[in-house]
Amino acid sequence: MAKSIRILLAIAAWYDYEIWQMDVKTVFVNGYVEEEIFMDQPEGFTVVGEEQKVCRLQRSIYGLKQAFRSWTTHFNEVIRGYGFIKNDYDPYIYKKISGARLRTLCFMSMISYSLRMMLRC
Repeated sequence: MAKSIRILLAIAAWYDYEIWQMDVKTVFVNGYVEEEIFMDQPEGFTVVGEEQKVCRLQRSIYGLKQAFRSWTTHFNEVIRGYGFIKNDYDPYIYKKISGARLRTLCFMSMISYSLRMMLRC
């Protein structure tokens, strides 16, 4: 991953790009689950007389093993819709070419269960 950051910074320096960083705190709750997953009702949300019922998840929640995969699948679909192309050698770098020049880079990394994106738009 450090190599990816160095490559991204070198390209940004070469083209005199600005680098932007953002941290999406709720990133893992934005992915959809592909299989049926059930969980007990959260405390405070149980209905009297229906305590034995469970909830079916429609979206990811923190702590779910599939959360990172569902987020990256969703992220890949969205970013490709904006014309980004995934790098063949590094799965965390995306590029967008406008005209004859590389115009946009996007870097996605997972560090301690957190996604950070460095983006030049």
